[in-house]
Amino acid sequence: MAGRQQGLRLALAAARTAAENRGQDLVVLDMRELTSFFDYFVIATGASRRQLHAMSEEIDRVLEKELGDHRMGIEGYQECRWILLDYGDVLIHLFDAPTRAFYDLEQRWGEAKRVDLTELLADI
Repeated sequence: MAGRQQGLRLALAAARTAAENRGQDLVVLDMRELTSFFDYFVIATGASRRQLHAMSEEIDRVLEKELGDHRMGIEGYQECRWILLDYGDVLIHLFDAPTRAFYDLEQRWGEAKRVDLTELLADI
């Protein structure tokens, strides 16, 4: 159970950090009932390459320095249309708007439960 709670803590911290860096349309999907490969998806949209870089770098900083977790991999940083941060149980997807619409992960994983972010994002 502790590992499951840690995954949720990481996902919520990543979502909050993305929001604090002006990420838009934040979604956290609970993937635990659909796959054994990961527990959560965090999805956010950025308005520019610069913003996507800032979000990814700050998420890395928060998850490593404040929560003691380490990223296992990163994809798309140079192209910067879709940055994928792999934290094992948590995958963080940072998109520009056209790429997010094209891949539409929320629809592709439509059976996943959405984590309520109302309280988390209320003061941002």
